[in-house]
Amino acid sequence: MTARRSAGLLLFRRTERGPEVLLGHMGGPFFARRDAGAWTVPKGEYDPDEPAWEAARREFEEELGVAPPDGEAVPLGEVRQTGGKIVTVWAVEGDLDPAAVVPGTFTLEWPPRSGRTQEFPELDRVSWFGLDAAREVIVSAQAAFLDRLAEHSA
Repeated sequence: MTARRSAGLLLFRRTERGPEVLLGHMGGPFFARRDAGAWTVPKGEYDPDEPAWEAARREFEEELGVAPPDGEAVPLGEVRQTGGKIVTVWAVEGDLDPAAVVPGTFTLEWPPRSGRTQEFPELDRVSWFGLDAAREVIVSAQAAFLDRLAEHSA
């Protein structure tokens, strides 16, 4: 069995305090009361026949409801998350007002085994974080992307 794959874009901007990254808080009931480990690079799964870069751009727009920025794509490589999913990410410099985000949604049976389905936002909010603050809240495996971005920005 092959590992599931996701691709995403890590939007970053340069500020007087150093680089900041845009992360999304995962939506749905499982993450509603969590902060640490509940923030992610905007990303999503893709089929093996779709190029990862195209999937990253598509997923950015699906998850945030805004077109991905143009600009130089800095490859940040891939990581394997705890559940086995392989995530590939590129960093792109740009700015985005979190208030402009219109997140995509997913459907989930909730509460479990209730027979009722509910719709939840893929990301229930997005925010800019300095790299140190981002390390405190991002999915642990994805912290490697922050380190790689810091190396690139140095």
